[in-house]
Formats: sequence, C-alpha cells, structure tokens
Amino acid sequence: MGPHAHTKPNETLLGSEDIDFIVRGEFDHAVVEYAKGVPVEQIRNASYRKDGKVVHNPDRPQLHTEELDALPFATEVYKRDLQIERYNVPFLLNPFVAFYSSRGCPALCTFCMWPQTLSGHAWRVRSAANVAREVKQAIEMFPQMKEIFFDDDTFNIRKDRVLELCALFKPLKFRWSATARVHSDYETLKAMADAGARLLIVGFESGDPQILKNVKKGATVEMARNFMKNCRKVGIRVHGDFILGLPGETRETIQKTIEFAKELDCETIQVSIAHAMPGTEMHEQMQREGFLRVEALADAGGHQLPHLEYPHLSKAEMMAGVNRFYDEYYFRPRVVWRIVKEALWDSNERKRLYTEAREFLSLRAERLKWVKQGGGAEKAMVSVPEMPSASGND
Repeated sequence: MGPHAHTKPNETLLGSEDIDFIVRGEFDHAVVEYAKGVPVEQIRNASYRKDGKVVHNPDRPQLHTEELDALPFATEVYKRDLQIERYNVPFLLNPFVAFYSSRGCPALCTFCMWPQTLSGHAWRVRSAANVAREVKQAIEMFPQMKEIFFDDDTFNIRKDRVLELCALFKPLKFRWSATARVHSDYETLKAMADAGARLLIVGFESGDPQILKNVKKGATVEMARNFMKNCRKVGIRVHGDFILGLPGETRETIQKTIEFAKELDCETIQVSIAHAMPGTEMHEQMQREGFLRVEALADAGGHQLPHLEYPHLSKAEMMAGVNRFYDEYYFRPRVVWRIVKEALWDSNERKRLYTEAREFLSLRAERLKWVKQGGGAEKAMVSVPEMPSASGND
C-alpha cells in the first residue's frame, strides 16, 4: 500500500515474489477485510497475481465525512501500542501526538505526491465535532503530551472550517500545530492563535515568482510576506519548507530563495531537493523533457539525493545549494540565539538540541563530501518489465 503501490501496482507486485498482493488508494477497509479472512479476490482496490497476470480489483470509492467519522480514533492505537516519548520531529514539541482532520488537497502543485497519488485533490473532512472529540480523548489519554500535530495535506484550506474547529478547540486549552498554505488572512490566524495554535508548517518552496508559477503553487511571494507578517502579529511560529531544483531553477534563483527565506525569517526551516515522484505531473514533465538523470532518490541512510539535472544546473550544484542555504540561514547570530535560548531552562530540550545539532553537522559533512566527489556516479533509470494486466471483472 502507499503511493508507489497505487501508481505502479504491476511494478510493485513484480518487485518481489514475497509480495502476494497490494492495495491501491485508501486502505482502511481493505486491511480490515483481509484481517477478517475476506479472499483477496473480493477486496476492492486490491491487485494480485493470477495465472501469470496481474489482476486489478474494482476501485473502492474514497471516504467522505460520514465514513471518515466512523473510523476508530488513531489515538486509541497510540495508547495501546506506542510510547509517544520515543518519537521526535525537530520542529514539534516533544512528546506530541499526530493525526489527520482531513484528507486530500485541492491545490495543484505539480511536485506534490500525496494529492496526485493516494489522497486525491478532493478535499474530504472529518466533522469538526468528531475532530474535537479525538482531541479531548488525546488530552485525557496522554497527560504528558505537549502538543497535537494535525498532519493534513493542508489544514487551513477553507476558512469557515478552520473557524469552526477553533471555536471547539478554544475551550479545550491545548497547544497544537498544523500544515498550512499562505492564503489565510489575519482573522483566521488570530482565531487559530486564540485556540492554541503554536506553529504552522508552510511550503513556501521558492522566492522566485516564475518558479512558483512553473509548479502551479497557487501562491505568490507577496502572499508569503503578508502571511508571515500576520503570523508574527498573532504570535504563531512558522516552520518554512523550501525546495531547490524545481523547473526553472538556476544558480541565481537559488540565491534569491535563500535571501527570501532570510527575509521571512521563519522560526525553523527545511530545505529539500526537488524530487519528481512517479504519478506526479512534475515526473511526467521531467521525463518528457529529459531531466530525470538517476534512479536513486536517497542514500543508504535515507538522506535525499538529486535525481534531476538541468543543462545549466548540475546535481552537485543543487546539493551544494542545500548546504549553503542552511549555513546562510542558521549561522546568523540572532537565529543561533533564538534556538539556544529555548533550551536554556529545559534539560529535555538541551538533550534534543545536542542530538539534532550533531546529526545536522554530520549530514552537512556528508553533503559536502558528496559534492566534492562530483555528485556521485551516474545510474541509469531502470524499469521493471510489464506483466499483462486484467480487470477483476474479467
């Protein structure tokens, strides 16, 4: 299951003889049905091998509000099976609990994998009351929890729902963070802050207006500036995500984005290398234009590797740009102080900062080494031979 199985079911099944079947799309009910002993042939969204062919069962309709509300709460599973203190995300408070309040995203960003593969562009929500009930349950189950993270594709896509959720969140008096786009106005952000919002994770992507248009971001640099201004006014912190190597990237636009990020001055940032994932519009574009250079998306440690290369911008230059981005952003005195002061009076934060600093410097050194070695050896794109397919209705 997952995006790769959804977009490349034949290839996934052929990847190993140990794979008996895969599930395309949402898998909530398919997994339960299989656990109850329902034959794979009768499970919607399943694909499997039969008589030398890959059989694709009929699709299952996506879940909408009534069906999403009927699903059991993820927090019940966390309580039964997980020790939440063992999970760390650098920009979140530890320990935290994460779950979804919606699925899908109507935005058309060409690089974004989830809406173009698994979750879809149809924005499907749990009812506000249902989300608030799980929040209340999480607060009761995890008294040690420091915040809740709403890991939606985009939490703030519609103002009226955000305001409805905030009205229910405010009496519960808890801290939370969420994903966000830059289109929320001051009124929405103020309501979020008043309801306990601490941090928003925002994909700014680039400081170059043309690149934002190239990837159909649906946002502008001016919208980003206004959004950050309003976040500061209401006291919400921002973790900014940026991508190097999107279509139209040059040495000049990389520096432009670095300067833009410093201007925005988010609390923390993440800098990624553009990946054209299978199933996305950007993958089709890069394949069509001949810019897909290598197969590997990550090294043995799971760290990103460039797999795109342009005539005017090499893989090594993109990787060097990531290091330069982090260096210019984080090695500013006020940013160093901003990070260190958070840990001065909290021993747990000091331990976490020490661990993260070591990991950051180690990864920085690995990137420098990769660039000095010339960007790694070329590796041709590899495709798995196709197996004949058949409909589950055949």
